[in-house]
Amino acid sequence: MANLKAIKKRIVSVKNTRQITKAMKMVSAAKLRRAQENVVAARPYAKKVDEVLQRLARQQDADCHPLLEVRERKKALIILVTSDRGLCGGFNANISKATDRFAKEKKAEFSEVSILCVGRKGYEFLKSRQQIHKTYTGVLSAPSYQTAANIAHEVIDGYVAEEYDVVYLIYNAFRSVMSQDITIQQLLPVTPPAAANEAVDEYVPEYIYEPSKGELLGELLPKYVEVSMFKSMLESVASEHGARMTAMDSASKNASEMIGRLTLQYNRARQAAITTELMEIISGAESIKG
Repeated sequence: MANLKAIKKRIVSVKNTRQITKAMKMVSAAKLRRAQENVVAARPYAKKVDEVLQRLARQQDADCHPLLEVRERKKALIILVTSDRGLCGGFNANISKATDRFAKEKKAEFSEVSILCVGRKGYEFLKSRQQIHKTYTGVLSAPSYQTAANIAHEVIDGYVAEEYDVVYLIYNAFRSVMSQDITIQQLLPVTPPAAANEAVDEYVPEYIYEPSKGELLGELLPKYVEVSMFKSMLESVASEHGARMTAMDSASKNASEMIGRLTLQYNRARQAAITTELMEIISGAESIKG
């Protein structure tokens, strides 16, 4: 009977766990819908800002604005965007490991590599492995543009003050509920992309700046960093909910399978106990007759 009670207690425990995982899946599904809408809404604006700025930057001298200046590569800053909570499969572990590998590779190129963590999980993984510049926690539960702008301006100030010479941004780009792509982007200095996808004879227009080239780039370049930071946070939040939804769905299925196995084990143990009791009753009756 003790074995039967233990199995029954375990069945109840697994059923309670399944209720929790199902509830978490439903919550993540609801949050994912809003997060996905935010990502879809932000992507066109971010893409257009990127296109306009990169086209302008391609035609300018590197010394016309501090954020375009390419300096000697001595110090690097890596911005890592993860989540504050777990229970989302390999979402945090995969990008944290990728960042650790990337930082180790860059140490051969830079004399100093530090990491700015946005999200608690990235910090917990890297705090004993890499040099942590700063950590932001609690900002991804409801990501706002103002928060992204504050982080962006802190990074810009550090770059202008030559605290670091290159800034990289690493985040999970949302593709689908089942798929998130680890994205590594050079945030600073702002450099035009390789013109591999452009026709050789493409006409490149000349621009007349009003009020002036310096003032225009002075507004656009910080805006580009802000938008990139905000987009990475939105992408990461949507990816997190997608990963948690997938992980909780898998956990619920595993719990159901475990309940089935435990129920079969319970029925077999119960049947064996009943058979043993019947044998004892029959043996006792036979001994009385004898």
